[in-house]
Amino acid sequence: MGRHNITTMKKFICLTISVIYLAADVLFLSQPIVGSAGSLEDTIAAMQQQEAETQATISNLEKATKETRDAINSLQGQKAETEANVSNLQNQSAALQNTINGYSSQLEVLDDEISEAEAALADVSSQIVQLNNELNAAKEEERIQYELLKNQLRSTYERGGSGSLLMMLFTSGSIQDFLTKTEYISAIVSYDQRKIAEYQALEADIEAKTELVEAKQDELDAYQNTLDEKHEEIADLTDAVKGKLDSTNSNISSEKGKLASYNQQLADLDAKMKALEAQTAAAQAALAKQIADRLSLTREDTGGSYAATATELEWLAATIQAEADGESYTGKLAVGSVIMNRVKSSAFPNTVIGVITQNMQFASYRSGKVELIISNGPNSTCIQAAQEVLNGARVGDYLFFMTKYYADYYRISEYNMIGNHAFFYRWVTKDPEPAPEEQPVEQPAEQPAEQPVEEQPAEQTEEYVEEQSGDSEETQSEDYSEGGDESD
Repeated sequence: MGRHNITTMKKFICLTISVIYLAADVLFLSQPIVGSAGSLEDTIAAMQQQEAETQATISNLEKATKETRDAINSLQGQKAETEANVSNLQNQSAALQNTINGYSSQLEVLDDEISEAEAALADVSSQIVQLNNELNAAKEEERIQYELLKNQLRSTYERGGSGSLLMMLFTSGSIQDFLTKTEYISAIVSYDQRKIAEYQALEADIEAKTELVEAKQDELDAYQNTLDEKHEEIADLTDAVKGKLDSTNSNISSEKGKLASYNQQLADLDAKMKALEAQTAAAQAALAKQIADRLSLTREDTGGSYAATATELEWLAATIQAEADGESYTGKLAVGSVIMNRVKSSAFPNTVIGVITQNMQFASYRSGKVELIISNGPNSTCIQAAQEVLNGARVGDYLFFMTKYYADYYRISEYNMIGNHAFFYRWVTKDPEPAPEEQPVEQPAEQPAEQPVEEQPAEQTEEYVEEQSGDSEETQSEDYSEGGDESD
């Protein structure tokens, strides 16, 4: 037994020492990285303070985002009102222009009528000249006739008047002489009567022509006055409508100036909103990483069952369906595990609904998809998966998930792929790669065709940021553009 037993004893001692060292290593590795309990508590407290400060930053950014969004909505309302005003004013302008065109047509017609009236006046003027000439001739004829008649009568009366004519008859020597004298006297009387009638007719003609000239003159004067009044009235109306048109066009110009100002303000606010979204996204990512780093120090036990109400079961199943309806059953369990791990974690709300509705976390809740599924009833597969995780089933102790694209974009170094989602507990990033000296002309085939832009919302940094395969790409793009979810 001497040498063999000594050798055996040495082996036993060596094995015992190895076991002791191994046990010591296990105990050492199972402890927090920080050296002492007090130091660990101080580290966690400092990390929690940092998280609180980041959360305060996020809250301020969310407040600024809401104020900016309210300002955008207000400006959009004012812009819509101004656009309606511009449209109404343009309609008024068109109506006024039509009125002016109508007045212009009437003025053209009146101008034609005035021209015709003036031509008629010229014709009447010629007639008046002719009538005046005829009137003057008639008056001269009247004067001559009057003189002749006056001379005739004077001659008659100078010879004794009618008595002398009678005496001429009485002194007749014979019947023949008497008849001759009678015929002569009759001729004289007829001539006098004819001349008197001609004189009377001439006077009547002169009076008729005078009345005709005056009537035509009055008629044309009245017609000319009427046309002038209408022309003046329509010209005044045209001027008034043109004044209204100028005022309306001035208002249109002013309202369009407002629109240009609104568009500029909206562009500025949009740029501000994008900047706020980018800042919020960065802060959300930082908060998610801070929480993950703190939790990794103690590695909380998030397993175990949860006594859920029927409502909580329904909410959990609906969220699993919203996030992973197109994933395998394991993928559904993994999403449910993240939610329940959060419920059990000290870093998140301690109820199912509290975790799902936590501000800026699950985009499927913010978009209304979860509540839509609840209204229709979750499918039986998702209800079963929800019940499994509530009973204590877990697919890892993950607190976060996102698509592989964004896991690589954020350079997450430690994640496990389950279906289309990358799940991880701790936010650990790879060291940045050195920039190449020359950029390749073409992107590698495996590189995404489109990189995230700075307005990428914070929810993209978390598991829900990337909508599960059950959500459409269109829904995802809307969530990203709104910019607001925190890390899931």
